[in-house]
Amino acid sequence: MKLIVMSDSHGDLETIEAIRSRESDADAVFHCGDSELAVDAEILQGMEIVQGNCDWNAGFPESVVAEVDGQKVLMVHGHQHGVKESLMQLKYAAEQVGASIALFGHSHLYGAELQDGVLYVNPGSTLLPRGERVATYAVIEQDDSLKVTFRSPDSGEAVEKVIFTTS
Repeated sequence: MKLIVMSDSHGDLETIEAIRSRESDADAVFHCGDSELAVDAEILQGMEIVQGNCDWNAGFPESVVAEVDGQKVLMVHGHQHGVKESLMQLKYAAEQVGASIALFGHSHLYGAELQDGVLYVNPGSTLLPRGERVATYAVIEQDDSLKVTFRSPDSGEAVEKVIFTTS
């Protein structure tokens, strides 16, 4: 399984297009909100996307639950789940829908952690990173282990890789 996850692109069409063309072998592509694009934007076709706090009246759903290769994925933007303070509300939401992967954005800070069998991933921001970090998107791959690679939107080069062993 290979998932591409991006967030907080804030109107940057070129970066979304570059990521999608570079990662065309993905099983699914997710955008965790704040695209600042219209719901019918051509670049978003075939992509799972949610409403961010900067997507004024765009018409995106507030959350998405998708099944990819036997994994249930919950995606939210995060502003309604208090992700800047804690993952607790997101944890409850993931438990409620039975998700094994929870995706979110909003903080513009990339990170991944595995808690009680649920993988939580924030891909960071493709345009406006915070906390002295670089712009990133995430690639989640699962085979005999679970890998999350944060990549540069410009070059596709790995910024950081996190590997979780699964049993």
